[in-house]
Amino acid sequence: MLRRRDLLAAGSVASLFGLAAPLLAQTKASMPALPPVPQARTFELANGLQVIVLPSARAPIVNQMVWYKVGSADEAPGKSGIAHFLEHLMFKGTPSVPAGEFSKIVARVGGSDNAFTSYDYTAYFQTVAADQLELIMRMEADRMANLIVAEQELLPERDVVLEERRTRTDSQPAALLDEVTREALYGRQGYGIPVIGFPQEIRTLGVADAQSFYDHHYAPNNAVLIIAGDTSGDAVRALAEKYYGPVARKTVPARQRSDAIGQGLPRTVERRDRRVAQPEWSRDYIAPSYRMGETRHAYALLVLAQALGGGQTGRLYRALVLDSKIALDASVGYSPQALGLASFGIGITPAPQRTMAEMEAAARQQVGALLRDGLGEDEIDGAKRRLLAGAIYARDSLSSGPRMYGSTLTTGGTMADVDEWPARIVAVTRQQVMDAAHAVIDDSRSVTSLLLPENG
Repeated sequence: MLRRRDLLAAGSVASLFGLAAPLLAQTKASMPALPPVPQARTFELANGLQVIVLPSARAPIVNQMVWYKVGSADEAPGKSGIAHFLEHLMFKGTPSVPAGEFSKIVARVGGSDNAFTSYDYTAYFQTVAADQLELIMRMEADRMANLIVAEQELLPERDVVLEERRTRTDSQPAALLDEVTREALYGRQGYGIPVIGFPQEIRTLGVADAQSFYDHHYAPNNAVLIIAGDTSGDAVRALAEKYYGPVARKTVPARQRSDAIGQGLPRTVERRDRRVAQPEWSRDYIAPSYRMGETRHAYALLVLAQALGGGQTGRLYRALVLDSKIALDASVGYSPQALGLASFGIGITPAPQRTMAEMEAAARQQVGALLRDGLGEDEIDGAKRRLLAGAIYARDSLSSGPRMYGSTLTTGGTMADVDEWPARIVAVTRQQVMDAAHAVIDDSRSVTSLLLPENG
């Protein structure tokens, strides 16, 4: 699981629009002053669609993202992969945009587009010249309301999804181990089921499954539209009213997340495979998110993860890679952006000739020292600075701001959660970090994962 986690994702939730810079003055770091950036503008259409506008005149381009509040953890039992499968089918046409033409039209005007599915959300995005904003808003609103799910398109696309699973999961030992680890942590439900689905269940997905999922979840009142770039709030409002406004709202099922965890913890899972060139040791602990569990620990856990595993400056890297040289890499991952429970993970890549037993002993020693002696104020301050700096640098991208708002708003958060993130990080105390560490680093609620060569 640690191998797939974006260590900067949670850090870049900080407001990308100028709020982080003044807060840095409250830490012991000095950062260059940033130019002011316009605040996000938000409004809601009569049909329930929330719209966010992030103006930026730095380049004559715009980025549109539509986020749906549905992901793989919302799937019915036995229908794993349907959220991701529908993401593929959304490119298969409407009465006004024939199958396969959506991306071709975007490309013809010099733009790019794509989509992605996660456990809690599904998102679609395009980047085009600013004068093409109306075009992409019209087409995205069209497929929100008028998708055609046809068998002649579905069957070959199902084969594409199965091939994607073979390429990205079944042929990757680390990915296969990740699946086993998640199931051990969460059980065979929700976050314990792979986003892409189990192959035996993907093969059974048909037109009725895709149509039902679309009909139940793809609605303006279950979506967030985010426009970033060279435009204005007034311009976006006019276009949103024109194209998205007529899309009818629907009755959307309530979202459920279980706080159940895997059976028989603690557990050790391993994957031995002839394709493994580099062994890895990791341990994942059940942890709270912003929305579930002991949520008061979430911000402190972000600081803890950065202090322990923030690249070459993190305590684990310094101790295991630079000082003792028993490891090639050491990192920590934690992302609280979820509707359900999260995980806090430690990962170590052993140096040649070093064993997994040595990695576990080293991890235990470091964790024991942390829980016994705590972190220094300099380590806490450094972690905060790195988290805030990551947010500041991320703001230069037209995709980073929309992604932070989108992932927050589709997992039960608010605009304030994004805008106030830097202040909440700065406010974390050393005592809060230690309280969070003692609450979460509990071997009785953990899964240890071993990735090994076939004969290792």
